[in-house]
Parts: sequence; C-alpha cells; structure tokens
Amino acid sequence: MSTPFPFTAVVGQDDLRLALLLNAVSPAVGGVLVRGEKGTAKSTAVRALSALLPEVDVVSGCRFSCDPDSPDPGCPDGPHEPGAFASRPARMVELPVGASEDRLVGALDIERALAEGVKAFEPGLLADAHRGILYVDEVNLLHDHLVDLLLDAAAMGASYVEREGVSVRHAARFLLVGTMNPEEGELRPQLLDRFGLTVEVAASREPDQRVEVVRRRLAYDDDPAGFAARWADEEAAVRARIVAARELLPSVRLGDGALRQIAATCAAFEVDGMRADIVMARTATALAAWAGRTEVLAEDVRQAALLALPHRRRRNPFDAPGLDEDKLDETLEEFGGSDGQDGNEDGDGDDDPDPGPGGGPGGQPEPDDAPQGDGDAAARPEAGEGGEPQPSGGAGGEQSPARAAEPFRTKVLSVPGLGEGAAGRRSRARTEHGRTIGARRPRGALTKLHLAATVQAAAPHQRARGRSGPGLVVRRDDLRQASREGREGNLVLFVVDASGSMAARQRMGAVKGAVLSLLLDAYQRRDKVGLVTFRGSAADVALPPTSSVDAAAVRLESLPTGGRTPLAAGLLKAHEVLRVERLRDPARRALVVVVTDGRATGGPEPVALAGRAARLFAAEGTASVVVDCESGPVRLGLAGQLAGELGGTAVTLDELRADSIASLVKDVQGSRRAA
Repeated sequence: MSTPFPFTAVVGQDDLRLALLLNAVSPAVGGVLVRGEKGTAKSTAVRALSALLPEVDVVSGCRFSCDPDSPDPGCPDGPHEPGAFASRPARMVELPVGASEDRLVGALDIERALAEGVKAFEPGLLADAHRGILYVDEVNLLHDHLVDLLLDAAAMGASYVEREGVSVRHAARFLLVGTMNPEEGELRPQLLDRFGLTVEVAASREPDQRVEVVRRRLAYDDDPAGFAARWADEEAAVRARIVAARELLPSVRLGDGALRQIAATCAAFEVDGMRADIVMARTATALAAWAGRTEVLAEDVRQAALLALPHRRRRNPFDAPGLDEDKLDETLEEFGGSDGQDGNEDGDGDDDPDPGPGGGPGGQPEPDDAPQGDGDAAARPEAGEGGEPQPSGGAGGEQSPARAAEPFRTKVLSVPGLGEGAAGRRSRARTEHGRTIGARRPRGALTKLHLAATVQAAAPHQRARGRSGPGLVVRRDDLRQASREGREGNLVLFVVDASGSMAARQRMGAVKGAVLSLLLDAYQRRDKVGLVTFRGSAADVALPPTSSVDAAAVRLESLPTGGRTPLAAGLLKAHEVLRVERLRDPARRALVVVVTDGRATGGPEPVALAGRAARLFAAEGTASVVVDCESGPVRLGLAGQLAGELGGTAVTLDELRADSIASLVKDVQGSRRAA
C-alpha cells in the first residue's frame, strides 16, 4: 500500500484543512464540499486525513463494522455476541463517478432470495465506509440518484435496500467529503445544502509558497516513506489533538448568546430552511473543542458562518458563492455581547480569554470568480428595429455587449423518440429509474428484477426441474430485467446570431434574456450545453459542450455583436461540434437551438448555402428549434423558412415563455408530425 502524503505537510489551504479537522472532531457537522480549480491539493488533503483518524474497534467478523460497545441491533450480520472485537485503522472509501447503485448501497442475490427465501446481501461502499471516510471525487459529475442515496444515508446514518419485498437495513455513519471543479458543472442547490461545510480552494499566487509546494512534492515523490517519517511528529500531534477534542466536545457549552448570533446570521443572509442554523451550531461547538475551550465564542460563530453559509447562498447556477464579511461582522456585533461572551454580565465562571490554538479564520478566499461587467463604452446609434431588411455590414463596427434581459420560465423543449442517454429531466429515455414498461433478458448483472416476468419464465419448467417444496426453482436464464422509462439529459447546442441585424440593444438584450432562460432550464434538466456564435465572416465555438451552464452564461454576457450574418458558417460549425460530440458521448442526443432572425448575408448565394447547411441536420434527424428574433410590424418569416429546412419548428420570443397564451408543442418536431 502506498504511503499517503502527510496531512500536516500540505502547504496553505488553511480553510480546507480546518474544515476536514472539524469533521474529524465532530462527524455530526455533516461533511465537507471542496470546490476549486484543478491541481489545488483537494484530493491529496482528503486522502491524507484518513491517517490522522484514531483506530476503531469493530466486532470480529462483522462486515458492517459494528461497534462492540454498542452494536447495531438491526445489523444483517447480527445479533452479535459480546466479547470478540478487533481494532483496525479508520477506512477511507472512494466512490468512483461511474459507480452503480448496487456498488454504492449493496446488492441482494435475487436468485437465492426467490428460490430459498434468504437475504443473501453483499454489502456496498456505504457499509465499507461506516465509521470512516467516504470520499467522492468530482461529486458534481455523479448521477443525481446516486447523490440522493448518498446524502440520504449520510443524513439518516443508515442505508436501506429495498428490492421486490426484500428489505435490508444497516448502519452507515461516515465523514462525507466531496470535491469538485465548478468549471465542470454545479450541484443543485438542494444537494449543496446537504453538505455541512464548503470551502473554496485556489492555487496561491505567492511565489514563495508555490516554491514550497513544488519542493515538498518532489521530495515526497523521490522517497514517500522517508518524507512521511520527517513529518511523523507533526502528524502524531494533530492525531492526539483530534482525540482530545473529541473527548472535550460533550463538555462544550453553546450559550444562548451564541445561539442568537447564529440565528441572526442565518436570518440576515436569508438562507433557506433550518439546516444552516444546526450546522453552524455544531461547527461552532467543534471549533471550541478544537481550540481546547468549553465555551463557544463569537469568533467560533464567525468562522462557522464562513464555512457553513457560502454554498447555501446560491439560488441559481449563475450566483457566485460567497459571503459579505462586513455584513457578517455587523450582524455578530449587533447580536453579541451577552451570555458569557465578551463581557458576561452574570459572571457564571468559565472565563477563558485565551482562544486556544487554531480555530481562527483560515483566510477564507474571496469569491472573485463572478463575471465582470463589460466596458462602459459610449452607446452608438442603433439600427432600426422595423420589419424591413437592414444592411448587415453597412456600419460594420462592433457593438459593445448588451445586458441580458431578466430570465423567465420557458416552455419545455424535448427531443422526440426514446433515447438511452445519461439520466436527466428533458426527453423520454430508457433508464434505470422510472416507470416499468416491460421486461427483457439482463445484459450483464441484473439490477432491476421484473418479478412477474421472472416467475412466468420459470413456471413452465418446475416439474422438469424436480420441484418438491414450496420454493420456486429459479435458474439464471429465468431472470428478467425490468425495462423502465424515465427522462434523459440532452446536449443543448445554442447557435446564436450575433450579427449587425441582431445588434439593436433592445433586441439583443431580449435575445440574451431568452438564451439565459433556456440555460437555466438546461441546468434544471441536467443537460450539457454548448454555444456557437456567428457574425462578420465566420462562426466561433464560444463554449464547447460542457455541464457548466454558468460558464455559458459568462460567455453569453460578454458576447459582442456587429457585422454581416454568416448563417451557413454558424450552422456548419454547429454540425461539426455535434459530430465530434457524438464520438465522445454517442448515447447523448442533441437539441439544436438556433437563435436568429433568419437573415443570411455575406458571400455568394448566402441564403442557398444556409439552406444546404440546414438540410444536413434534417438528413441526420437532429432535433432542432429556431427562436425567431424578428421584430416589428412587418415580418419576413425567414426564421420559419430556416426551421423548415432544419426539419424543426420555429417559435417567437413571446411563445418561448411558459406563461404565454400561445401554445408551443413539447416535442420540437410535433408540428411536422401533425402535418
């Protein structure tokens, strides 16, 4: 087994180390979500933590790591006889992104359950992680249903497996740590809230600190065992401090003054629900224990807020996580100064002016990754917005980016047919979860048994198999997998016209608002998104397909406009993007959303060339919709003609709204089928 990098040798990342240590002191804090760019020691610090955790006593032979002092009465391996136990190091279990539900929660031997009526259960990763660490790298890429199972088990301290009337329950209490790179997509706010603490990590811009990082890493790579030995004393000191803090934790007093500060802070920052208050209380208590105190101080409440609230402030994927520290300090000052904190007026003893070692603010990084506004360029005369054609390159100059209008709830656009892509919430698909629509022979391991079909397949062979008792004689060939229909996520590729004919500020603001609304819809439906823009004489891939819709929003906000309308170039660029993406992810179906007024200018025969490019999508059966941005009393209907060439449908900006009185078919090709 390889020697892990020592936890105490990690350079910087004070908040990350503190959050991990607080959870080691009090697992009830609820785990840590580590957000940050690649190469910032996220995984290194998490893996190093396991070596600091004290050893655990387990019942000998128990696959579920029961505590011999208080064994789980419902343990599948129980009941346990008192006496026999063994000590082992606390485990760190890693959950791969591609893990199945059976690998996470465990699996039942369906064949033995049907034939013998026994609960032959094979434990999963949740059982392995009991009383240890469960680490999920790239947690934002994990399938939603697995994240739900994971967080439910973490919240309840138990895992439940229900399969065709057979139930198994076992204890599953662990320190949950997830790491993610926000560039690859965000977690839903509901899932963010289930993590107790969050920290933002970034590489230091200080040359001396970067030098020390490289020096230590090279020394570790050259001699891992020798490097670890040089840090053994520091590791032992932190391990002893964790044990001492755990023993002190039950004695820590959380007074009414601290509770008022916690409640006032959560109310001031308008966090949803009560989980934030509870997490802050547990974190502040753990901070006091870590500092060697039995009283929670205002500084503990402040640090708890910096760790527990930033991720709970996000309302949508375009909000940058973070906390206004000036507002935090004002709130703490307004509601402080009572119940034993900073001048206890009733003097009930236990005064300890020394905050103790550690526990202070760890240099919480400021959320500087919010998109910056564009330059305040002087407004230029805008092109007219009437229905008559406008010269697409007469003015030729580039316009400063227009601000997006307020987003709105959009109509549902979906891809026709039945797909088999990644689980999501947009189009119909065969999935592991959803309503049962039939049965088939399993391909690989059986995951969802279709009981009626299995019994029907086995019934004709009972006499030939010599059945003599009440049990059904079932062979593997009899097993049937349930076919289920649910929803999949798609690749929504936006092809946005940024030419001069779209450059009128009022129109472009509305267009950006519509695309932003569709991006929000894509985020909620678990889609990948991409952005192709065209203007002047060429088209650009502003954003390759990604799960990070906030990255698409940033590119959209700074989108420049002006010049001619190379519609054909935009369509051909989108076609190339789809071709490459099919090679990477062939099961994910695409929905192309072309945002344009339908004009095509520049080059020889621009209209005919655009028509030929559009027919490539129709020939391949790619689902498409054209968002018609033409405005004014006189309309040319060019966007509708383009939709016909694409084999899709056209909708106006008004029709795109979910609350519009104009009906919009859910299937983007519904109009063609109706015809």
